[in-house]
Amino acid sequence: MTDQSTTIRNEPASPQPSRPTHENIQAIARLEEQVRQRRTGADRVAAGITRAAGSMAFAWVHVAWYAGWVCVNLGLVPNVPAFDPYPFNFLTLVVSLEAIFLTLFVLNSQNRMSREADRRGQLEFQVNLLAEQENTKTLEMLQRICEHLGLPITADDELHKLSERTDVDQLATELARQLPGEQP
Repeated sequence: MTDQSTTIRNEPASPQPSRPTHENIQAIARLEEQVRQRRTGADRVAAGITRAAGSMAFAWVHVAWYAGWVCVNLGLVPNVPAFDPYPFNFLTLVVSLEAIFLTLFVLNSQNRMSREADRRGQLEFQVNLLAEQENTKTLEMLQRICEHLGLPITADDELHKLSERTDVDQLATELARQLPGEQP
């Protein structure tokens, strides 16, 4: 008879990522931390304002604020004098200024995110080029191993083409030629 309080449950362990996967995750985390540390104070302020302005709480506060403003200035709130009578010229000024500044903060955040995306894209491009070079070299080595072992190598056009170095400039030119509206 076993005492249930001392029985150890064999719960399935959460799957642990493989070592290369774990190292990749750590590398990505380091890169993201470097990006965060490079942000200026203005970038952090703009990102915070943009994040807040994009929330539903921000929208509801504005609905309440503008509704209150209109109610006060239409004389619907007793004992509160109207300070911006219809057509609410001061409200128009406030809303316009807020829109201008919010637009500037959003554009600043978008520019920062675009720069970060460009850096990530350049890194991804470099990794892809390296992987392509490694794959080409691997195919060359496999062909040499087959030759050394006396194994037949089929005359496969696709294998031959894949074993050649990829000309990135030629690919870019061909892609630009094929895309609608793009000419090299």
